[in-house]
Amino acid sequence: MLCMWKGLDYDFPFIDSHMKNYNVRDGSDWESTLKPRLHERLRKSKNIVLFLSSVTRNSRALREEVDYGINTCGLPVIVVYPDFKSYRDIVNGDHLSHKVVDLWEQLPKFRDSKDAVACVHVPIAKEYIVKALADPSYTVQHMAEPGDYIA
Repeated sequence: MLCMWKGLDYDFPFIDSHMKNYNVRDGSDWESTLKPRLHERLRKSKNIVLFLSSVTRNSRALREEVDYGINTCGLPVIVVYPDFKSYRDIVNGDHLSHKVVDLWEQLPKFRDSKDAVACVHVPIAKEYIVKALADPSYTVQHMAEPGDYIA
């Protein structure tokens, strides 16, 4: 979705780190090829954009991306919730809703690591994602204090 928006709008503030170096084949070896390339991509990144939904799978690659990105690179996370269209869906008063917090169980590595960095939580709406991507507080160079934020 982000790549599509970037293709339609040159000013959309997104750079896909997966496009910054060579591609890999599906049959590539995890330890010798895939994992080192994932780490290389993360070292070139200013943040992680994590789509977290009811269908998110706790795969080895996603666990590694979250673990290395947060715990080694200190990358802030922009968490996009495709299941929710507005802030009313993700916020309950001045806290994140239980529906959002429950989704963190889909990816325990994120749940257990997220407090080390700034995490901004946004529904799947372009204007909110643009705001989060454009905010230097959610980049490794200018990261806000660790914690949960709502853009």
